[in-house]
Amino acid sequence: MPGPDLPGRGALPALPGFGAALRVWLRIGLLSFGGPAGQIALLHREVVDERRWISDARFLHALNFCTLLPGPEAQQLATYLGWLLHGVRGGVAAGVLFVLPGMAVMLALSILYVTLGEVPLVAGLFFGLRCAVLVLVVEALLRVARRALRTRAAWALAAAAFAALYALAVPFPAVVLAAGLVGFLAPGAFRGAAHGAARDGPPALLDAVMAADPGRPARLAASAWRAGWAAVALWLLPVAGLALGGAGVLADVALFFSKLAVVTVGGAYAVLAYVAQEAVQGYGWLRPEQMLVGLGLAETTPGPLVLVLQFVGFLAGYGAGGLGEAVLAALLTVWVTFAPCFAFIFLGAPYVERLHANRALTSALAAVTAAVVGVIANLALWFGLRVLFAAVHRVQAGPLALDLPVAASLDPLALGLAALAAALLFGTRLGLLPTLGATAAAGLAARLAFG
Repeated sequence: MPGPDLPGRGALPALPGFGAALRVWLRIGLLSFGGPAGQIALLHREVVDERRWISDARFLHALNFCTLLPGPEAQQLATYLGWLLHGVRGGVAAGVLFVLPGMAVMLALSILYVTLGEVPLVAGLFFGLRCAVLVLVVEALLRVARRALRTRAAWALAAAAFAALYALAVPFPAVVLAAGLVGFLAPGAFRGAAHGAARDGPPALLDAVMAADPGRPARLAASAWRAGWAAVALWLLPVAGLALGGAGVLADVALFFSKLAVVTVGGAYAVLAYVAQEAVQGYGWLRPEQMLVGLGLAETTPGPLVLVLQFVGFLAGYGAGGLGEAVLAALLTVWVTFAPCFAFIFLGAPYVERLHANRALTSALAAVTAAVVGVIANLALWFGLRVLFAAVHRVQAGPLALDLPVAASLDPLALGLAALAAALLFGTRLGLLPTLGATAAAGLAARLAFG
């Protein structure tokens, strides 16, 4: 359906309807397994490759910004893309639906854990999904690398980012900031794709709309800034109320996870050690082995990996006041973890959208894109080692610190399921949903048969 007429213009190109977008955001939320690498891959597949709602260049431009922010970059990227398509309501819908399915699953599994213990049937199902997601991550890495690494300098920067993260344990924020500085100082060395430019076919829908309606970004910006400050208030006011009211464990949960929300640059792995130390030793909310259970649940359920914090908050509440307090603490943890994400996007994205025409800043973001390829490669390797091998050890050799698998711990079931997923996705081109379903069913059957 054509869009509305503007004075002096014809009908605008049609963006997808809000209902159609809601169905896509819900689909992504239900299928967002595999941590940030798998989730970014899924977002790219859904809105860039399959539907051409967003161009490669605009997708990567948004990803670059989200990579620099505290918090889960994939959820923030979904919020950014939803905002571009349908304004504030689109951003809220995309961001909430990205988190909601995983939050519901994590809450249900947390209740099962404290009442019945670990559930083998659920573990078997998610085991197959993890193996399929590994293949999806590799596919995304190849696709993003092919489109983002357009110069020798970009290839070199991606390799350097990977080496810095994998072998030298350089902090993630330092890698990203260094890449941006390199791109800013050498604007001729990095370039991204032109907006809307496809290898074949028409331009992406959003770019066609932007070209036909130049005033759209300004209209989106005004409402985004209002929404951003509203998100800040919705985040901080409950925290202040709980803290001033002395609400026991709920106040501790609100303050602790609010602090984490603004320092988790680099994703959940960057702060897991700190969370474990404080939650286990500082607050006594859970035992060390329970922290590992929470991490395992977060890695195998849909949604951002930082949903492990929800499990921590749940056990904090459970220890203080039973199941009712546990549910309240879990929901509060999710609220103070993700409300800042909406504030960061709605306050920052309008400014970032203005940078497309600035050569130096665009080059800086293109360099960040190249570094992100190295980041995704590092995440894919981290994830792959832990899916395919039961044991991984760290080898220290001078400044080098390498995660290497214990060869004897190779899991043949995981390897076989990953090979099945690769055959279905690449060989038969079965499609994403059937591949995930088939691999999950095979994983469940294998776990029931072999334990």
